[in-house]
Amino acid sequence: MAFSLNKVMLIGNLGQDAEHRFTTNNTEVTSFSVATTYGYKNRDGNWVNETTWHNVVAFGLSDFYKNVLKKGRKVYVEGRISKRDYENKDGQKVYVTEIIADRNGIIPLDSRDDSYQSSPDVSAPAEPMDTASPEEDDLPF
Repeated sequence: MAFSLNKVMLIGNLGQDAEHRFTTNNTEVTSFSVATTYGYKNRDGNWVNETTWHNVVAFGLSDFYKNVLKKGRKVYVEGRISKRDYENKDGQKVYVTEIIADRNGIIPLDSRDDSYQSSPDVSAPAEPMDTASPEEDDLPF
């Protein structure tokens, strides 16, 4: 059996608010675009920024993400590359490349708009608990 790997990790900014919809099977689908920028020096020694837009699709996200996946927010996305094609209404074949986000592969990275934390029906991810006992705190290393 051949081994292969299809893994993508992106950090970028959302290009627009995420769109949420349901499939005919009643599965929630969230889609959004993420811009990543690669900088390099050209032959003249000037910096050039090259921006790439990535289409991201996620299935079954919690309500928390509906309020934080907003235009301009910095986000981490982990998933896999998927290619598909379909025929549009004009009969032309359309090719689509998108990132299918892992189930827990989306992490908001900035606090540009903290209003989502004060919303009564949505809670931000919990802070990690300090589980160290007093004895462990006294260790010399």
